[in-house]
Amino acid sequence: MKNKIALILALIISNLLYAQNGTKINSINGIPLKDYFFVMLTDGPNNNQDSVTEVKLMAGHVSNLFRLKKMGKLILSGPFTDQGKWFGMFFFDCKTEAEVEVYLKTDPAIAAGRLNYEIHPWRTLKNCLFK
Repeated sequence: MKNKIALILALIISNLLYAQNGTKINSINGIPLKDYFFVMLTDGPNNNQDSVTEVKLMAGHVSNLFRLKKMGKLILSGPFTDQGKWFGMFFFDCKTEAEVEVYLKTDPAIAAGRLNYEIHPWRTLKNCLFK
């Protein structure tokens, strides 16, 4: 429940980072803003693998997360623990949604259809949450 509340608050705050006419605000009180990409992981269309395959896919998933973190592209990730519809989330530091998509497709669990995803652009104060 706390994760969902934090997510909702983050999305509300991000909506405040745009002027009423829809133009992007680049700073608040002189503090620059930074663009990121938020990725919500959900169950995929092919999530009924046998237990051996599931373990192999999830080991590859975690290995891929460490690789993307080391590259400086993945800045935050983690699973949700409430057994709900959402599996986990990522925050990417990338220039475009297409770049995020390329990195997501390197995930064995996504490639196998065990996990699915939604990509959303997200903004916050620079160095507020992430460096």
